[in-house]
Amino acid sequence: MVQKLRLLTPGPTPLPEAVRLALAEDMIHHRKEGFVRIMERLQPRLQRLFGTQEQVLPLSCSGTGAMVAAVSSLFAPKDKVLVVEGGKFGERWREIAESLGLEVHRLLVPWGQAVDPEVIAQILDDDPRIGGVLVQVSETSTGVLHPVRQIAQMTRQREVLLVADGISAVGISPCPMDAWGIDVLLTGSQKGLMLPPGLALIALSPRAWARAEALGPRHFYFNLLAERAKNRQGQTLFTSPVNLLRGLDVSLGLFEEAGQENMYRKQWALTALVRQGIAALGLEPLALSHFTWGLTAVRLPAGVDGAVVLQTAARYGVILAGGQGELKGRIVRIGHMGHVDFGDLTAGLYALRQGLLAAGGFTAARDYLEEAMAAYEAAMRDGYPEECGGNA
Repeated sequence: MVQKLRLLTPGPTPLPEAVRLALAEDMIHHRKEGFVRIMERLQPRLQRLFGTQEQVLPLSCSGTGAMVAAVSSLFAPKDKVLVVEGGKFGERWREIAESLGLEVHRLLVPWGQAVDPEVIAQILDDDPRIGGVLVQVSETSTGVLHPVRQIAQMTRQREVLLVADGISAVGISPCPMDAWGIDVLLTGSQKGLMLPPGLALIALSPRAWARAEALGPRHFYFNLLAERAKNRQGQTLFTSPVNLLRGLDVSLGLFEEAGQENMYRKQWALTALVRQGIAALGLEPLALSHFTWGLTAVRLPAGVDGAVVLQTAARYGVILAGGQGELKGRIVRIGHMGHVDFGDLTAGLYALRQGLLAAGGFTAARDYLEEAMAAYEAAMRDGYPEECGGNA
């Protein structure tokens, strides 16, 4: 029997059939009229998705490439930035900034907790040299949703740019760039946008563009000033990921068909389902509050081998993700972003339960399952009881 594969990871995520068909279409040339028409359709849709009046630029790279593009375009060596470091991808902001010669003030946040905006405000008041705050909207390694809207209230009052990684937030939970006052918002294709990896999207506020213009181009490939000029012509600076952009055209059409607010409502409902489901299993989420809508990080009981949980779930056709960095082996991450439905998550919760049983956790459930299986075997041997229709 062929088993349905359910990809419940924090990216890549499952693809809708309409998107897969678009990806399979014949190739077109990225400098010809047909491609320009696609780009013209994409721009207003992307602006609605990002909640901005500024251009949203597609980049031929992963989300990490957009992170590099943002930092290299806005800051020069020796500039000082504040990095919110509360997970693996907060660490990535720091590593990118350090690799480009920036001075970094690390704000360490316990993994599984959100940053306090008031702490950021105090740091900015104490050090006027800080010109930027780098933070995740959603920290994918922990399932934490940082209070970016409140952080923006702090940065808007100062000459400080707020650069937000929305890779596991855009298209999943609201983060309207202009209304909140985010200076840079970026994302990747393989999560809420329901596409394969390989495409990033980035938008800059007017004051972020002013900073980029003052610095001038500082990167040959990630030249956002030149990308903006090409985007106005309906093209990209270098060779375009043509079929990914065609797929994006279709996926954004699906967003419009459903209604963006309805998409957010669905994501919230999926999140609530998973959190209630793990509570029913006697488990706790890593993020008790300020949790992302796109994935749930689940604490594993002491002594439970996370690798066994993942391997067992895969035997049931469910692909989950483990922890990263200091959380490796200590959590399981359930992705519920993009083209995932309630049936997928019900199967995912069942596979998680079976994984816990196989890993030696969940003793009461193991006893119950063994009793149930013994009763089933007896029924098969002796015939069904009357309340189940009598003997087979």
